[in-house]
Amino acid sequence: MTVTVTTTASTTLAAAHVNTGDTAWLLASTALVLLMTPGLALFYGGMVRTKSVLNMLMMSLVSIALVTVVWLACGYALAFGDDAFGGLVGDLRHAGLAGLTPDSVRGTVPTLLFATFQLTFAIITAALISGAIADRAKFSAWLVFVPVWTLLVYVPVTHWVWGPGGWIQHDLRALDFAGGLPVEITSGASGLALCLVLGPRLGFKRDAMRPHNLPMVVLGAGLLWFGWFGFNAGSALGADGLAAAAFLNTLAAGCTGLLGWLLVEQKRDGHPTTLGAVSGAVAGLVAVTPSCGVVSLLGALVVGLAAGVVCSYAVGWKFRLGYDDSLDVVGVHLVGGVIGTLLIGLFAVREMTGGAQGLLYGGGLAPLGRQLLAVVAVAAYAFAATYGLGKLLDRVLGLRASEEQEHTGLDLTVHAETAYDHGVLGHGAPVSSTVVPTATAQKVRPQA
Repeated sequence: MTVTVTTTASTTLAAAHVNTGDTAWLLASTALVLLMTPGLALFYGGMVRTKSVLNMLMMSLVSIALVTVVWLACGYALAFGDDAFGGLVGDLRHAGLAGLTPDSVRGTVPTLLFATFQLTFAIITAALISGAIADRAKFSAWLVFVPVWTLLVYVPVTHWVWGPGGWIQHDLRALDFAGGLPVEITSGASGLALCLVLGPRLGFKRDAMRPHNLPMVVLGAGLLWFGWFGFNAGSALGADGLAAAAFLNTLAAGCTGLLGWLLVEQKRDGHPTTLGAVSGAVAGLVAVTPSCGVVSLLGALVVGLAAGVVCSYAVGWKFRLGYDDSLDVVGVHLVGGVIGTLLIGLFAVREMTGGAQGLLYGGGLAPLGRQLLAVVAVAAYAFAATYGLGKLLDRVLGLRASEEQEHTGLDLTVHAETAYDHGVLGHGAPVSSTVVPTATAQKVRPQA
């Protein structure tokens, strides 16, 4: 994100600044990123057990509506408005998108389009957190958590990284092309905080909690990968060579992430799995998000491979340390985001950044130090703020579903629906007499 100044101009002046090619690409990218949230819903939905599939889908889908309302009301203004508090947050001059007309321009694209593009980032960031608390969170509490968290955590961190006068961008001069800090690290650190507040699921480390539908997981991962091209290449804010390089780096890192995870599974477990393949691809995509526009193709390949290998081990940490990160938001998004953000300090190249270089290209240790400080600051703030918010909501509303609801399943007890009709098949024949439940055939991750 290199464009940081919003300009409001007359119709004539705006027409002179808007680039139709850039605008067309950003329109497409915005649609791609929005598609990632339904893709995430399928990805997460396939990973849970049959009794909570719809609840998992709903947590992602309702985030679209909740975050949109908050973003349009004041989120965009606070994130991308002129700095108001020493690099911490923007002002409210554009609250409700006031003053932003079809003639307003940011760089070479309409400001309204830029605001919408950034909205899709905010949506999926909030939705990502739901994977850490799957199967046990109260849906009513989630409806309150999402808008408050967006304003408390996502908005200020976004201003730090990309907003006019944000301290990480302008004072620290750390690099983040497409969202390693505000998206991946905030969602991962916040997911860790919430799962600690909620505690583990009933039967954690005792019962096999297998993905109930791996084809659904693969479909969701495919939609995520497809949308990620808009996420990363769209962050160039133009249809140019930088967007092309970010696009290629995104593809490359996803591939090496997939291969790295499978290599670990083969060595550790003796067999590569479908769940491992899609998890590795996502890990590579997560890690390349901050670096796709600042590293070379070689750097992207290494970033993806490192994420695939490290994250494949990181998802097992929850069993050793005792925190129940249901769908590995911490192991993939927090760890992958940290890897990708830190490796910028090693692999950044002048041809991509326009000046800054990483340690391996003669930039010294300073770039790595700046990246590390940004990671620590964002992760610490996101964790602390989310933990405090979670404790408050738990005291006021109660964050955790009842034991009965969790045992029966949130689909039926909360939404009065089920994803699959297990009662009858065809002309009333019991399912149990004709169908073997598919969940028994699914692979569970090693619970080391």
